[in-house]
Amino acid sequence: MSRSHPAPSLVAPLIASLWLACAAMPAHAEPSANVVADVHALAQKEQQPLLDTLRDLVSIESGSKDVEGLNQIAERVAGQLKQLGGTVEILQPTDVYRLDDTPEKIGPAVHAVFKGTGSKKIMLIAHMDTVYLKGMLKDQPFRIDGDKAYGLGIADDKQGVALILHTVALLQKLSFRDYGTLTVLTNGDEEISSPGWRSTITRFAADQDVVFSFEGGGTDGTLRLATSGIGSAYLTVQGKSSHAGSRPEGGVNALYELSHQLLQMKDLSKPEQGLKLNWTVSKTGTNRNVIPAEATAQADARALKVADFDELEKALQDKIKNHLLPDSKVALKFEVRRPPLEANDASRRVAAYGKTIYGEIGLPLKVDEKATGGGTDAAFAALKTSGAVVEGMGLSGFGAHSNDAEYVKLDSIVPRLYLTTRMIMDLSTGKLK
Repeated sequence: MSRSHPAPSLVAPLIASLWLACAAMPAHAEPSANVVADVHALAQKEQQPLLDTLRDLVSIESGSKDVEGLNQIAERVAGQLKQLGGTVEILQPTDVYRLDDTPEKIGPAVHAVFKGTGSKKIMLIAHMDTVYLKGMLKDQPFRIDGDKAYGLGIADDKQGVALILHTVALLQKLSFRDYGTLTVLTNGDEEISSPGWRSTITRFAADQDVVFSFEGGGTDGTLRLATSGIGSAYLTVQGKSSHAGSRPEGGVNALYELSHQLLQMKDLSKPEQGLKLNWTVSKTGTNRNVIPAEATAQADARALKVADFDELEKALQDKIKNHLLPDSKVALKFEVRRPPLEANDASRRVAAYGKTIYGEIGLPLKVDEKATGGGTDAAFAALKTSGAVVEGMGLSGFGAHSNDAEYVKLDSIVPRLYLTTRMIMDLSTGKLK
């Protein structure tokens, strides 16, 4: 198997020159040039071990409903965390928030705690499950081609798991233990909206000073401070069947009532504030000549604020009180599949400091406060904490949820190891308040 390594020849002189140039900058308490050089050198040495771990993780198929595979990858992750000296446990779900598509069995989570000598509490989260079905690995095994590493689930989110493991390893090689606790949590149900582990993520994150979530940073390594919330609405109409030709008046047409309900809900979206409701799936009828006795519809909902989902559900429940056909019965169920992550001052402060850290090795860092695309487990982490929650700490890459083109960029490994390690160091020692 071919290996690709970034050339280090230009990096050391760049770091040295940067520190001569930055000596007078007052933005933050500058680390010594030795710290920058030492962490960067160790990050370079950690690249190949990280790739070896990533190869092992990709080689374990772990779809969200593949409990056997999830147990296997959990054992692999837990074993490595134990070797690193953590107090480690493989947890089984006990508090399941059952959604419309929640499987009967949900995979485990791995929880590890590393105790240090300081007071700061820092948490690192990622997920072990993928969207892929068992047997698909043969079509997308781990491989390195040029400046990219490919593999099933490599970007979403096995890179995040590997990056956490090797950040902890790098801290140990630096003999750094100035944090109070360093908590690691990797769950096995993120791709199905985390029904088994959402409450655990929220509970463990509640008293943390900072939570870093290791979903990928996209193609350009952007840190994200906000993500969209995802909801679902399910509308069910009960009518009464009858012969459509000889006695239609004897029935209660569920399709008519469903159409009425959907039309009166069409203006509930508020795109100017990021609230969107779109009815996307409907089912009704059995035969052309039978008045339908049941009709159903599903909607996709998106929001940027937790309160918007509460208001939307209330509005939906109010709407269904108005019937077109008095004898019909209408029921509505609303699910918050994932709450939105909202940017706060703490996360802005931490992300801004990340830009400074990246600047130590001569790299720019993008930070996005505007929610785009889908949601992540970072939102569950943020529900009850006043600390910072930063998403997108993972490697740069592309092709998540694709069958043949999922990859991570090799040249993002060293910078991301450096970023995470230095952030933990400066958070722990109080250089970042």
